[in-house]
Amino acid sequence: MQDVARLAGVSHQTVSRVLNNHPNVRPETRDRVRAAIAEMGYRRNSAARALVTSRSGTIGVLTHSSALYGPVLTLHSVEQAARAAGLFVSLASLRSDEDAVLSGALDHFLDQAVEGIIVIAPVPGVAQAAAALASRLPIVLVADSDQPDLHPVTVDQAYGARLATDHLLSLGHREVVHVSGLPSWFDAAARVRGWAQALADTGCAVPEPLVGDWTAESGAAIGAELARTDPPTAIFAANDLMALGLIRALTDAGLRVPEDVSVVGFDDSYGSGFFRPALTTVRQDFVELGRRCVERMLGLLGGDADDGRTVVRPDLVLRESTAAPRAARRP
Repeated sequence: MQDVARLAGVSHQTVSRVLNNHPNVRPETRDRVRAAIAEMGYRRNSAARALVTSRSGTIGVLTHSSALYGPVLTLHSVEQAARAAGLFVSLASLRSDEDAVLSGALDHFLDQAVEGIIVIAPVPGVAQAAAALASRLPIVLVADSDQPDLHPVTVDQAYGARLATDHLLSLGHREVVHVSGLPSWFDAAARVRGWAQALADTGCAVPEPLVGDWTAESGAAIGAELARTDPPTAIFAANDLMALGLIRALTDAGLRVPEDVSVVGFDDSYGSGFFRPALTTVRQDFVELGRRCVERMLGLLGGDADDGRTVVRPDLVLRESTAAPRAARRP
């Protein structure tokens, strides 16, 4: 930094202000310092800075290993928001929630002196492991959970399920079947609650949800079984992939979507507008979710003791896969 200061003709403190994006630097001075940095190939020594400040500027992100749209987009949005806030991210991805695997991941974070951990936890086992560190580090839990010591930040999954179900009920459907995700997942359980409550509030029967595993294959298997019996007029699927499988199986059985069966998904995943028919679905704002997670973490690092739950509301995206029920369905 002293070499950069000499080349730019400024003080050591001015170089520090430029590196830390301090506003009180004249534009021409900032440009001169940046030109000197580029010419010399200077890179900040993060390890040395951590020794001086006793802060690593790094947060850990613990996530369940999954290629599903929701967890992947959540991870991406958290990483982008952290980088925009000037934080480094150390990632640990879990393939299972066994105690040894979780302990190894958390020890990895402690060895790196992370200042806090954001836990993207679709399943309770990951959240429980993170809770063991809550007395030592700030923890932000990305899950539909009510654990205040983990400072949950979540999309309101139950509200999203209500949006989907209320939409189908408003069209005149009186029987809405739900194809759920894995019951062990926080989001799946919350979506079941929202769907069931919407039906109960309007006096409709609440059937047992049909359990899928988030994949299009499970949606297709459930759709084929429904088509062989007496298919309902409306189905709410817990994610877009299962909705895609459902539409394929119903179409193969000679049923039309939405003329015979209306289908709603959840996530508004890439390409859902190009299903045939284009899919009505619930959109989660993952960019806002990531921003809120990092904002909450920065508050905790700054001494904010608020244990409140941060909630992001989803939206319903209306497309072509839903319609009013026909007076007579095809047999």
